[in-house]
Amino acid sequence: MPDRPLIVTGDPLLLDDLLRLSASAGVEVQVAPDPVAARPVWSRAPMVLLGVDAGPHLVRSALPRRAGVVLVPRAGPEERVAWDTAARVGAEAVLVLPQAEGLVVDRLAGAGDGPSARTVAVVPGAGGAGASTLAAALAVSAGRVVPGVRAMLVDLDPFGGGVDLLLGAESQPGLRWPALAGTRGRAAPDELRTALPSVAGATVLSWDRGVVLPLPVEAVESVLAAARRGHDLVLLDVPRGADLGADAALATADAVLLVVPADVRSAAAAARVAGRLAGRVADVRLVVRETPTRRLPAGPVARAVGLPLAGRLGVDAGLAAALERGDPPGRSRGPLAQLCRALLVDLVGHLGRAA
Repeated sequence: MPDRPLIVTGDPLLLDDLLRLSASAGVEVQVAPDPVAARPVWSRAPMVLLGVDAGPHLVRSALPRRAGVVLVPRAGPEERVAWDTAARVGAEAVLVLPQAEGLVVDRLAGAGDGPSARTVAVVPGAGGAGASTLAAALAVSAGRVVPGVRAMLVDLDPFGGGVDLLLGAESQPGLRWPALAGTRGRAAPDELRTALPSVAGATVLSWDRGVVLPLPVEAVESVLAAARRGHDLVLLDVPRGADLGADAALATADAVLLVVPADVRSAAAAARVAGRLAGRVADVRLVVRETPTRRLPAGPVARAVGLPLAGRLGVDAGLAAALERGDPPGRSRGPLAQLCRALLVDLVGHLGRAA
C-alpha cells in the first residue's frame, strides 16, 4: 500500500501507540520493523513515523533522505537523544509522546491531503528586537517574492497588542484568537482561511484588544494543523517567554528565525533563548537587526549567540513612519523588503506555484 503512511519501529509498545493514533485518525498504515524492511515503500509513502530505535539503523541503511519523516520519541530518555537522531536522519519534526499525540493524529489524517505548509517561527532574542515586524513583513511579501504562494501569519503573543495593528488591519472583519479558543479536532482549512482577515493576500490570525484569556493547547494544535493544510507558508510570531501555546506552535515549525538587535547585551539574552529553542526545533537561524545606536557587525553577534547567520537587517529609516501610517511592513524597497526577499528565497522559494 504505497499510498499509506509508513511506521518504522521495532518497539512493540511504540507500535501499539502509533497504531492506536492511526485508528483515531481513521487512516490505514503500513508497518516495517526496520529501515531494511521499509525499503520497497520508503520513497513512496506520503509520510514516515520513525521510532528512535530505528534511527541508527536508518543511518546505516543508505536509504535516501526524504521529506515527511517525523521522529516520535516517548518522553524521558528517548526524548534526550531525539534531536541528535533527527538531525542525523533528516527528520522534519520531532513529536514527543504522549504530549504530541494530537499532532501525530493530525499529521496522519492529513497525509492524504498533499504536502503541508512550510512553517517558519520568528522569535525575538531580546526586547525590542522587531520579530513581529519581520514576521508580518515576510507574510505580506511572500506572494510577491514567490508567485502563487498562499501565506498565513499567526500571532502567538497575547500580550503583543495584536499583529493586525502592525498591519493596519485592526478594523478588518474576521475572527481573532478568542473566537477560536474552543476549536478542537480536525478543523476545515478553507473555512478557517475565509473566516480570517487578509492583508496583501496573506491570511492573518491575531489577538484582539479584549481581556486576555488562556489559549488551550488543543486549540493551537487544531488551528495550526488547519493552517498548514490550507496554505503553502505559515509564519508564526512567537514570544520568547515560555508559554504552552507558543511551545505547541514551535512543535510545528520547520525552521526558526531568532531576531536580535546588534549589541552585546541583546546577544547575551539571545544566547539564552537559542538554548531553549535548540531543544524544540532542529533548524534555528539568526537575524541581526541594526538600529541607529546598535550596530555591532553581524558575524560577531552570530558567533556570540552560537547560531548560523540567516541575514542582517540594516537601519530602515522609513519603517517607523510607514508603520505609523498603517502601511504593512515590507511593502517598500527598503532594507526590510530586501531581507524578506532573501529569506523567502532561501527558506521557501521552492513553494511557488507559478515560479
